[in-house]
Amino acid sequence: MERGCVWDDLLGQSRVADFLSKAAKDGTIAHAYLFVGPTGAGKKTAARSLACALFCDDDGCGTCPTCYRIRNGFHPDVRVIEPEGAASYVVSQVREIIHDVHLKPVQASHKVYIFDEADRFNAESANAFLKTLEEPPGDVVIVLLARSFDAVLPTIASRCQVVRFRAVPERSAIGVLVQHTGATEADARAALAASDGVIPRALDFLRSPTRRDARAKLLALLKRLPLMDGHDVLTETREVLGAAKAPVDELKALHADELAEHRELLGKGASTKPLEERQKRELTAREREGVTELLSVTESWLRDCLVLSQTSGGPVMNQDAADAAEEVATVITPRAAVAALDAVARARRRISYNVSPQLAVEAMLFDIQEVLRCPR
Repeated sequence: MERGCVWDDLLGQSRVADFLSKAAKDGTIAHAYLFVGPTGAGKKTAARSLACALFCDDDGCGTCPTCYRIRNGFHPDVRVIEPEGAASYVVSQVREIIHDVHLKPVQASHKVYIFDEADRFNAESANAFLKTLEEPPGDVVIVLLARSFDAVLPTIASRCQVVRFRAVPERSAIGVLVQHTGATEADARAALAASDGVIPRALDFLRSPTRRDARAKLLALLKRLPLMDGHDVLTETREVLGAAKAPVDELKALHADELAEHRELLGKGASTKPLEERQKRELTAREREGVTELLSVTESWLRDCLVLSQTSGGPVMNQDAADAAEEVATVITPRAAVAALDAVARARRRISYNVSPQLAVEAMLFDIQEVLRCPR
């Protein structure tokens, strides 16, 4: 089936793209979907593509101002929601969303709500949401994202049309990245490592000099880490985190344009508080994504060390840092490598519990330094 350009974003999921694009074209979009599949399969990209197809006058052309806003995450009628609680969605958050659902769209004919990690609804927050999920207003489409169907509460899943996404093999993902960006296979593999295998994020990574610069600074730090003193570790960590925050400045510029457009559309006296609150959430999410990328790069490099320690000349994800990994591999034991990887896992947990990213990354690097200095 011929599809609009927006569906080209849904890489490696032609069956899903055909199904959703036909529903949008035929006017048979369901009121609620549950997209299930592994991380990196393109669930969030598909949800945004669906919004483009629903809002765009050309069935999701991918190039008009409407599609641009949706794809870049600042359309006022497309809201991406994540759990506010440490372990689950909280009732107060759900009630705020229910109130928002019943407000009229700002610009488009519809509104789309994308709930990430739908498996993190607990019984209480799910019960608060069920009536809205089952019978939202006619101009609202709700899309829930989850890794596994079985992890989602039956009361939630039964009220949605389920769309399943398949895992994209690494070889295919690398091919897609090379085709779309002209990157080398080595660079594509490194981008996948930095983005936890999420193809759209890997594409963004390859197209962002600032994100690639943050990765290069981190790998340089990791290479020198065993020889650095505490002051140098702290100083260079700040530099790396500063580089990781650079894309946030780009998002701030987009937000400023969005606010100006909002005021022009609705008048200078119109309230901008809901928009500013959403922008604040997006900035927080983007900043956290940058830190997560650093953790993923660190984790992938440590895995390279472990692989090389067990198999001479084995495949590595970070070819440009293979020399340092090979040096570590000659002395590190599997037990020590696992201890270093545990430090990354601890940093992820700390950040998920709202510990300062800087403190979490600093603690992680000091723990890894200790392992690299005594890799037995």
